[in-house]
Amino acid sequence: YLVRLPATAKQEEVVAKIHEFNNDQKVHGILVQLPLPKHLNERQILQAIIPEKDADGFHYLNQGKLLAGEETVLPCTPAGITLMLMQLGQNLTGKHAVIVGRSNIVGKPMAQLMLSVLNMTVTTCHSKTQNLAALVHDADILVSATGVRGVVDTNHIKPGAIVVDVGMHRIDGKLTGDLDLAPVAEKASYYTPVPGGVGPMTIAMLLYNTYRNALALQSSG
Repeated sequence: YLVRLPATAKQEEVVAKIHEFNNDQKVHGILVQLPLPKHLNERQILQAIIPEKDADGFHYLNQGKLLAGEETVLPCTPAGITLMLMQLGQNLTGKHAVIVGRSNIVGKPMAQLMLSVLNMTVTTCHSKTQNLAALVHDADILVSATGVRGVVDTNHIKPGAIVVDVGMHRIDGKLTGDLDLAPVAEKASYYTPVPGGVGPMTIAMLLYNTYRNALALQSSG
Protein backbone atom coordinates (compact mmCIF):
# COMPACT_ATOMS: atom_id res chain seq x y z
CA TYR A 1 0.00 0.00 0.00
CA LEU A 2 1.04 3.58 -0.60
CA VAL A 3 -0.79 6.05 1.60
CA ARG A 4 -0.26 9.75 0.96
CA LEU A 5 -1.46 11.99 3.77
CA PRO A 6 -1.64 15.77 3.35
CA ALA A 7 1.16 17.86 4.87
CA THR A 8 -1.47 19.26 7.23
CA ALA A 9 -2.31 15.82 8.67
CA LYS A 10 -2.53 15.73 12.44
CA GLN A 11 -0.38 13.52 14.65
CA GLU A 12 -3.41 11.40 15.59
CA GLU A 13 -4.26 10.75 11.94
CA VAL A 14 -0.78 9.49 11.11
CA VAL A 15 -0.59 7.26 14.18
CA ALA A 16 -4.08 5.89 13.49
CA LYS A 17 -3.05 4.90 9.99
CA ILE A 18 0.04 3.13 11.38
CA HIS A 19 -2.10 1.23 13.89
CA GLU A 20 -4.37 0.19 11.04
CA PHE A 21 -1.40 -1.41 9.27
CA ASN A 22 -0.11 -2.87 12.56
CA ASN A 23 -3.37 -4.82 12.78
CA ASP A 24 -3.54 -5.79 9.10
CA GLN A 25 -2.27 -9.37 8.68
CA LYS A 26 -1.54 -8.75 5.00
CA VAL A 27 1.06 -6.08 5.88
CA HIS A 28 4.54 -7.24 6.95
CA GLY A 29 6.58 -4.06 6.65
CA ILE A 30 5.76 -0.45 7.49
CA LEU A 31 7.85 2.57 6.50
CA VAL A 32 7.18 6.23 7.21
CA GLN A 33 8.85 8.46 4.66
CA LEU A 34 11.08 11.08 6.30
CA PRO A 35 11.41 13.98 6.83
CA LEU A 36 8.00 14.74 8.30
CA PRO A 37 6.33 18.15 8.50
CA LYS A 38 7.64 20.09 11.49
CA HIS A 39 4.36 20.01 13.42
CA LEU A 40 4.54 16.20 13.69
CA ASN A 41 6.44 14.29 16.39
CA GLU A 42 8.75 12.04 14.38
CA ARG A 43 9.86 9.94 17.37
CA GLN A 44 6.31 9.07 18.44
CA ILE A 45 5.25 8.26 14.90
CA LEU A 46 8.20 5.93 14.22
CA GLN A 47 7.78 4.18 17.56
CA ALA A 48 4.08 3.58 16.80
CA ILE A 49 5.17 0.92 14.29
CA ILE A 50 5.30 -2.44 16.08
CA PRO A 51 8.82 -3.96 16.08
CA GLU A 52 7.63 -7.03 14.15
CA LYS A 53 6.60 -4.82 11.19
CA ASP A 54 9.44 -2.32 11.39
CA ALA A 55 10.92 -2.25 7.87
CA ASP A 56 13.44 0.53 8.59
CA GLY A 57 15.03 -0.82 11.77
CA PHE A 58 14.21 2.39 13.63
CA HIS A 59 12.16 0.96 16.50
CA TYR A 60 13.98 1.25 19.81
CA LEU A 61 13.56 -2.47 20.52
CA ASN A 62 15.28 -3.37 17.24
CA GLN A 63 17.98 -0.77 17.82
CA GLY A 64 18.61 -2.21 21.27
CA LYS A 65 18.89 -5.73 19.87
CA LEU A 66 21.44 -4.49 17.34
CA LEU A 67 23.52 -3.01 20.14
CA ALA A 68 23.27 -6.26 22.11
CA GLY A 69 24.31 -8.37 19.12
CA GLU A 70 20.93 -10.10 18.83
CA GLU A 71 19.32 -11.00 15.52
CA THR A 72 16.95 -8.21 14.54
CA VAL A 73 15.74 -5.90 11.77
CA LEU A 74 18.71 -3.79 10.69
CA PRO A 75 18.59 -0.16 9.54
CA CYS A 76 18.58 -0.35 5.74
CA THR A 77 21.44 1.94 4.77
CA PRO A 78 24.03 0.62 7.25
CA ALA A 79 22.99 -2.97 6.47
CA GLY A 80 23.37 -2.33 2.74
CA ILE A 81 26.82 -0.78 3.23
CA THR A 82 27.90 -3.72 5.39
CA LEU A 83 26.80 -6.15 2.70
CA MET A 84 28.70 -4.18 0.04
CA LEU A 85 31.87 -4.25 2.11
CA MET A 86 31.51 -7.99 2.69
CA GLN A 87 31.09 -8.56 -1.05
CA LEU A 88 34.49 -6.98 -1.74
CA GLY A 89 36.08 -10.21 -0.55
CA GLN A 90 38.74 -8.35 1.46
CA ASN A 91 39.78 -9.09 5.01
CA LEU A 92 38.66 -5.98 6.85
CA THR A 93 39.29 -7.37 10.34
CA GLY A 94 41.02 -4.79 12.48
CA LYS A 95 41.00 -2.13 9.75
CA HIS A 96 40.30 1.43 10.83
CA ALA A 97 36.85 2.65 9.84
CA VAL A 98 36.04 6.33 10.23
CA ILE A 99 32.37 7.33 10.16
CA VAL A 100 31.57 11.01 9.84
CA GLY A 101 28.06 11.46 11.24
CA ARG A 102 26.32 10.15 14.35
CA SER A 103 22.64 9.93 13.43
CA ASN A 104 20.41 7.11 14.68
CA ILE A 105 19.60 6.30 11.06
CA VAL A 106 23.13 5.83 9.68
CA GLY A 107 26.09 6.85 11.84
CA LYS A 108 25.42 4.98 15.09
CA PRO A 109 24.14 1.68 13.61
CA MET A 110 26.90 1.81 10.97
CA ALA A 111 29.50 1.95 13.72
CA GLN A 112 27.90 -0.99 15.52
CA LEU A 113 27.75 -3.18 12.40
CA MET A 114 31.36 -2.42 11.49
CA LEU A 115 32.39 -3.25 15.03
CA SER A 116 30.35 -6.42 15.59
CA VAL A 117 29.96 -7.89 12.09
CA LEU A 118 33.13 -6.79 10.30
CA ASN A 119 35.39 -6.73 13.40
CA MET A 120 36.81 -3.37 12.51
CA THR A 121 38.27 -0.63 14.69
CA VAL A 122 35.76 2.21 14.52
CA THR A 123 36.02 5.96 15.06
CA THR A 124 32.81 7.99 14.94
CA CYS A 125 33.25 11.68 14.10
CA HIS A 126 30.79 14.55 14.22
CA SER A 127 30.50 18.33 14.17
CA LYS A 128 32.45 18.70 17.42
CA THR A 129 35.32 16.38 16.45
CA GLN A 130 38.75 17.96 16.71
CA ASN A 131 41.34 17.41 13.96
CA LEU A 132 38.91 15.68 11.60
CA ALA A 133 41.40 15.87 8.74
CA ALA A 134 43.91 13.66 10.58
CA LEU A 135 41.25 11.03 11.29
CA VAL A 136 40.07 11.07 7.68
CA HIS A 137 43.67 10.58 6.55
CA ASP A 138 44.00 7.56 8.86
CA ALA A 139 40.83 5.86 7.61
CA ASP A 140 41.12 2.56 5.76
CA ILE A 141 37.34 2.78 5.24
CA LEU A 142 35.67 6.19 5.25
CA VAL A 143 31.89 6.60 5.52
CA SER A 144 30.56 10.12 4.97
CA ALA A 145 27.08 10.35 6.48
CA THR A 146 26.92 14.03 7.39
CA GLY A 147 24.19 15.10 5.00
CA VAL A 148 26.25 18.26 4.44
CA ARG A 149 28.65 18.90 1.58
CA GLY A 150 32.15 20.10 2.38
CA VAL A 151 32.51 18.66 5.88
CA VAL A 152 35.01 16.04 4.70
CA ASP A 153 38.01 17.40 2.82
CA THR A 154 38.69 14.84 0.09
CA ASN A 155 42.33 16.00 -0.10
CA HIS A 156 42.96 14.16 3.17
CA ILE A 157 41.64 10.76 2.04
CA LYS A 158 44.26 8.04 2.34
CA PRO A 159 45.36 6.60 -1.03
CA GLY A 160 43.79 3.16 -1.46
CA ALA A 161 41.01 3.80 1.06
CA ILE A 162 37.48 2.46 0.61
CA VAL A 163 35.09 5.43 0.52
CA VAL A 164 31.33 5.23 1.08
CA ASP A 165 29.27 8.33 0.37
CA VAL A 166 25.86 8.26 2.05
CA GLY A 167 24.90 11.85 1.22
CA MET A 168 22.29 12.88 -1.32
CA HIS A 169 22.01 16.47 -2.53
CA ARG A 170 20.53 18.13 -5.59
CA ILE A 171 22.74 20.88 -7.02
CA ASP A 172 21.79 22.65 -10.25
CA GLY A 173 19.33 19.85 -10.96
CA LYS A 174 21.94 17.11 -10.57
CA LEU A 175 22.07 14.52 -7.80
CA THR A 176 25.35 14.37 -5.88
CA GLY A 177 26.69 13.11 -2.57
CA ASP A 178 28.54 14.59 0.41
CA LEU A 179 31.85 14.30 -1.46
CA ASP A 180 33.23 15.54 -4.75
CA LEU A 181 33.54 12.41 -6.86
CA ALA A 182 36.57 13.31 -8.99
CA PRO A 183 39.21 13.55 -6.20
CA VAL A 184 37.71 10.50 -4.46
CA ALA A 185 38.00 8.44 -7.66
CA GLU A 186 41.68 9.36 -7.96
CA LYS A 187 42.57 8.17 -4.45
CA ALA A 188 40.15 5.43 -3.42
CA SER A 189 40.56 1.73 -4.20
CA TYR A 190 36.75 1.45 -4.08
CA TYR A 191 34.08 4.14 -3.77
CA THR A 192 30.30 4.45 -4.02
CA PRO A 193 29.00 6.98 -6.57
CA VAL A 194 25.91 9.12 -6.05
CA PRO A 195 23.51 8.25 -7.56
CA GLY A 196 23.84 4.49 -7.99
CA GLY A 197 25.85 3.52 -4.92
CA VAL A 198 24.30 3.31 -1.46
CA GLY A 199 20.76 4.18 -2.61
CA PRO A 200 19.95 0.93 -4.45
CA MET A 201 21.36 -1.10 -1.54
CA THR A 202 19.12 0.76 0.90
CA ILE A 203 16.06 -0.15 -1.18
CA ALA A 204 17.20 -3.76 -1.47
CA MET A 205 17.59 -4.04 2.32
CA LEU A 206 14.15 -2.51 2.82
CA LEU A 207 12.67 -5.29 0.70
CA TYR A 208 14.75 -7.88 2.54
CA ASN A 209 13.55 -6.59 5.92
CA THR A 210 9.93 -6.83 4.78
CA TYR A 211 10.51 -10.39 3.53
CA ARG A 212 12.22 -11.31 6.80
CA ASN A 213 9.35 -9.86 8.81
CA ALA A 214 6.83 -11.81 6.71
CA LEU A 215 8.59 -15.11 7.41
CA ALA A 216 8.84 -14.35 11.13
CA LEU A 217 5.20 -13.28 11.41
CA GLN A 218 3.96 -16.33 9.51
CA SER A 219 5.99 -18.72 11.65
CA SER A 220 4.74 -17.11 14.88
CA GLY A 221 1.12 -16.78 13.84
